[in-house]
Amino acid sequence: MTELRKESCVACRAGSPKVTNEEVRRLHPIVPEWSISNEEGVYHLDRTFEFEDFEQAITFANLVGNTAEEEDHHPRLTVEWGSVKVSWWTHKIKGLHRNDFIMAAKSDEIYSKPAN
Repeated sequence: MTELRKESCVACRAGSPKVTNEEVRRLHPIVPEWSISNEEGVYHLDRTFEFEDFEQAITFANLVGNTAEEEDHHPRLTVEWGSVKVSWWTHKIKGLHRNDFIMAAKSDEIYSKPAN
């Protein structure tokens, strides 16, 4: 399977299909540190990233935000001192799409690279 972090998101419309249970079983192991949560019937991918201070946390959040803008696919970001919680889901379909797994992988890649 192609590495998700190298893929680009596709335009998602209100009628786009959510990932199937089988697709989740294939995709979730690629981003194993992400949990799948359910908020009022809407599934999300969630991960909290830890940092030494607020400056590193906000820098990471900005990098994820820049990537989200480039891909036109946007997360919920909760920035606190020393941590950033990132939640991916596709608002238009009220659930998980392949794009969410792609963006989770891209977020992991950003985290793995030292900030310049």
